Amino acid sequence: MSFQEVTIVGNLGRDPEMRYTSDGVPVTSFNVATNRRWNNQDGSKGEETVWFRVSVWRRMAEVCAQYLTKGRQVMVKGRLNADPETGGPRVWKGNDGESRSSFEITASNVLFLGKRGETGDVGDDGTMPEEDGADPF
Repeated sequence: MSFQEVTIVGNLGRDPEMRYTSDGVPVTSFNVATNRRWNNQDGSKGEETVWFRVSVWRRMAEVCAQYLTKGRQVMVKGRLNADPETGGPRVWKGNDGESRSSFEITASNVLFLGKRGETGDVGDDGTMPEEDGADPF
């Protein structure tokens, strides 16, 4: 038997989108940015953002579509889905011609962090607070 579960904490990059399958099952999709900032030993700042595409099914899909909005901080637990063609993250070219990638998660649980309507200590770009003195490795 095999098992894997991933947990992420981040902020929604845009409002969720809900749709229904042909069988009438609700599914909601949204993007979550996880950010990490640190100060390097030379005093320069480092930053890393990783995007995740999240799919939520059934009743949790309806709840997420109703209450989540862009910028809201969430904790997502679920199964990481590999791209069938590459076995890794989904890769594509952005409008600027640069390569982009995202990891895809099918959520088993979504925890709303902060109060409703509150995005917490998050900048306009969706980034989270800086980790002072943290080494990135």
